[in-house]
Amino acid sequence: MDTLGFASYRMDGTVILNLLLTPPLAFIIFFGLISLGYYVIRKYSAKGPDHPDKHLPYSGGQKIPPVEVRLSYNTYFRIALLFGITHVAVLVLATLPLGEGRSILGLLFLIGISISAVVLARRKPD
Repeated sequence: MDTLGFASYRMDGTVILNLLLTPPLAFIIFFGLISLGYYVIRKYSAKGPDHPDKHLPYSGGQKIPPVEVRLSYNTYFRIALLFGITHVAVLVLATLPLGEGRSILGLLFLIGISISAVVLARRKPD
């Protein structure tokens, strides 16, 4: 130990590598590298005229007439709830411990989730 009570610490390759791989520092380094690459490629890329159809979705060269589809709030929230239920079900099933009795529990849970998914996905007659 030195006079201040701290152990002398030698910076070897492992310590430096561990420091560089900490998530915040690694993010800053890779963000800087990607930004630098983006600006270099943008500087030397070919400049072309701006086309009026540039921002339209690709449709194989055809001009698709705009179709206005509006979901009602009821339909939107049913789809959102179905999405949430299926993700929670996958999370629960993935975290169940393996074993004989656990398979039956997972199957019962899956049957219950399937019933709720069928009810949410069913279309109401308009």
